[in-house]
Amino acid sequence: MSKPFKVVVTDFVEEPANFEREILDDIAEVKTLQAIGEENLAGKVEDADAIMLYHYVTITRQTIERLTNCRLIVRCGVGYDNIDHVFARERGIDVANVPDYGSEEVADSALGMALALARGFHFLNNRLRDDSSAPWSYEIAKPLRRLRGETFGIVGVGRIGTATALRAKALGMKVAYYDPYAPDGRDKALGIRRLEDLDDLLRQARVLSLHCPGTDETKNLIDARALSLMPKGSFLVNTARGTVTNGEAIAKALQSGKLAGAAIDVLPQEPPTEDSPLLQAWRDPKHPAHHRLILNPHAAFYSEEGIDDMRKKGSENCLRALKGLPPRNLVN
Repeated sequence: MSKPFKVVVTDFVEEPANFEREILDDIAEVKTLQAIGEENLAGKVEDADAIMLYHYVTITRQTIERLTNCRLIVRCGVGYDNIDHVFARERGIDVANVPDYGSEEVADSALGMALALARGFHFLNNRLRDDSSAPWSYEIAKPLRRLRGETFGIVGVGRIGTATALRAKALGMKVAYYDPYAPDGRDKALGIRRLEDLDDLLRQARVLSLHCPGTDETKNLIDARALSLMPKGSFLVNTARGTVTNGEAIAKALQSGKLAGAAIDVLPQEPPTEDSPLLQAWRDPKHPAHHRLILNPHAAFYSEEGIDDMRKKGSENCLRALKGLPPRNLVN
C-alpha cells in the first residue's frame, strides 16, 4: 500500500532505520541514502516531503532549488550551518534542528577535556609513553595549579554552555560567561558572572570553553589576538564549531606557552586536510604542542542514548510537519 509522504534521511543513519520507521511508517516512506556529500543527493531528494540530515552532508541553494514538495528540513543535531536556511525560507521550507539531544554529553566532554588538560592527565600519559627518558615522577607535569577558585570562562550559555557551567561550579571554580544573546537574569539563575565584553572574559579565564554556534559573527572569534589576552598557561576547549577558532593561532599559542593545553573536538574541515596546522603539531613529536594537544573526531556529542534521542526527535518533528502541525525548534 502506497504512503502519501516521503522522508529522506540523507546521511549517518544506516539500515534498518528502526526509529524512523517506527515513528513515520504509518504515513511516510522512509529512504536512507548514507550520502557523504551533497553531490550524492541528486535525483534522490527532489520529491521528498521532509528531509533529515546530520553532519556529513551540506544542503545548499543548488539542492533546495530542486525540492518540489519539501515542507521541512531537520538538522539532526544542534548546529545548522550546513543548510542554507535563509534560502530555504525564501522557498517556504521550514528548517529545524534538534538542540537538546546531547547537551549533557557535550558538557561532560568539555569538562572532561578541561580536567585532562588542567590536571595534567593527558600530558603525563603521553610523555611517559613516548619518552623513555622521562622520569617517572609528577615533577614532569610542573607547574599545575589548583582549579578551585580559578575562572572557568564560557562563550555561549545556551543549553550546553549552561550544563557546562553547572559542572564547572561543582569543582569550585568561578564561572563567568560572555553571551550577548543570553536573556537578562541567566547569571542570577545559575549563580555565575556575566561579562559584557569578550576581552574581559579572555583576560580572566584559566579555562576557556566554547559553546557558541558557527556563524559569520563567530568565525575566527578565538584568533591570535584573542589568545594573546588569555593568562599565560591557560587552557582552551572547543566542542562547539571548528570555524570559531583559528588552528594556526592555537598551534602557535601552544608553542609559545601562552596556552598550556588545548582540547579540540571540532575542526573547520572534518576530517582535516594534511596541511592543517593543528594536525601537523599533534602528529609531530618534536612540536611543543604534541603532548599538550587533544584532537577528537567531532565526538563530544556521542552516546548511544544521545543518538537514539536525536533520531527519535528528528523523526517526530517530521511527523508533526507532515500532519500539518507547526514544527518544533524552527531556526529560520
